[in-house]
Formats: sequence, C-alpha cells, structure tokens
Amino acid sequence: MKNKLTDLNNHLFEQLERLNDEDLEGEGLDKEIERSKAVTKVAQTIINNGTLILNAKKHVDEWGNRDELPELLTGGNNEKTQLHKKRS
Repeated sequence: MKNKLTDLNNHLFEQLERLNDEDLEGEGLDKEIERSKAVTKVAQTIINNGTLILNAKKHVDEWGNRDELPELLTGGNNEKTQLHKKRS
C-alpha cells in the first residue's frame, strides 16, 4: 500500500461529504460521527508522523550529521545504518 497525503486529503473530504448528507439522521448519523472521530485520529497520527519526518529532514539539511538519526527517519538509507545491518 503506497498512500500519499493527497489520498488522506481525499478521504477526509469524503468523510466530510458523508457527514453533510442531510438525509442522514438517527443511528446512521451517530455511526457516521463515530467513524469521523476515528478517521480524524488516524489522520492526525499520519500528519504528526509526516511533520516529524519533515523536521528531521530540515535538521539534516541545516546541520548535517545524518548518521545519528533513527532509521525510521532516514528510511534506512544512511551509511551507519547500512554498515550496522551488514555486521549483524
């Protein structure tokens, strides 16, 4: 699965459209509100993760020293991570 932030944006707008459905009421509306809350939490987590990666990239661009970044933030592409994997 290779989702992009544009996909997230589309999902959020689709959810907004479902909430805007004037025919939706009662239990169906309650379910859609709960779904919206869940989608919002997942979306916020994705956004926070993207922000963290962007901030790490900015740090590397400004200060260098990519070797000390965790693998998650480098995608496993720094030399130190690759050397460690070869030794293991």
